[in-house]
Amino acid sequence: MEIRYPQPLKPGDLIAVTAPSSGVNESLQQRLNFAVQNLRNYGFKVQIGSCMDGTRHTSAPAEERAAELMRMLLDPAVKAVVPPWGGDTAIDLMSLLDFETLRKVEPTWFVGYSDISTLLVPLTLLSGMATLHGGNLMDTPYEVPDGLMSWIEVASLPVGTKFRQFSPGIFRLNDWDDWENNPQATKHLWNGRGGWERFDMAVGPVDVRGRLIGGCIETLVNLAGTAFLDSSRMLNSVEESSIVYVEASGVEATTICRQLHGMRLAGFFNDAQAILVGRTGAPNSSSLTQREAVLDALGMLGIPIIGNVECGHVPPQLPIVNGAKGHLVFAETEQYLEQELT
Repeated sequence: MEIRYPQPLKPGDLIAVTAPSSGVNESLQQRLNFAVQNLRNYGFKVQIGSCMDGTRHTSAPAEERAAELMRMLLDPAVKAVVPPWGGDTAIDLMSLLDFETLRKVEPTWFVGYSDISTLLVPLTLLSGMATLHGGNLMDTPYEVPDGLMSWIEVASLPVGTKFRQFSPGIFRLNDWDDWENNPQATKHLWNGRGGWERFDMAVGPVDVRGRLIGGCIETLVNLAGTAFLDSSRMLNSVEESSIVYVEASGVEATTICRQLHGMRLAGFFNDAQAILVGRTGAPNSSSLTQREAVLDALGMLGIPIIGNVECGHVPPQLPIVNGAKGHLVFAETEQYLEQELT
């Protein structure tokens, strides 16, 4: 399948905001307003959809959320769609989105993580549209540490660009700002130090290439074994491989272990040359650590597994373009993920 990249964002472009999963309750409206103003400060125009209600587990009935998301993705004036955050049941949109129509139109940047990855991955695999796994709207005002890029920077790159990111060596674990009382927070209070680690037992440098695909384990596992998670669809030949990234949001290690086993048995890792595992604040279980859970489920694949990558719920976020060509290097002297928008 040909991967199609949206045009780079530029000042004056229109960014649309909708909540295809969970909306924003009244107590966090000031944070939403601040995040929207942050986009306007970059020079973007902002359109806020009607599916934003935060009083229930979803922002609106599934039919309304799907219709609004489709309208935004099909509107040539909209250059990016950015949800406020993830949520609980974006999966109920799967049968309501017209992937065939999306294959025929100019692609639009669709950005997010957590439950939004439930939508990002199928969009890339079924429509060929490159999607951007990165900070949600409510995270966007935060400053980005050295070594990483914001999703806005990535979405502003021309097609054909190569860019590298590496661990900044700092993170913020299990300590969140109180947006209700501090809606204008822009600086994380880093409480952790550390970079990427080799989780598998092999030694020696890693230097592999493949198409990038992945997201949140707890949400993607529910698509395992369906066409919505058939990563072979994006590979252009039997010789082309993938680099898969996964991350645990908050489920304890035994459940993560079962879920990764299920994703492996469904073939999600079949073409992988390496696996990136996001740093997590999710708890260990009485019998397994989160690292042991990954190795129990995926260690038998015999490929490099690099852990504590900034691609999950622990800030900061390393934006990854689903469908992009990836080049992963993990050696004693250098460690980076290079992405190429081709």
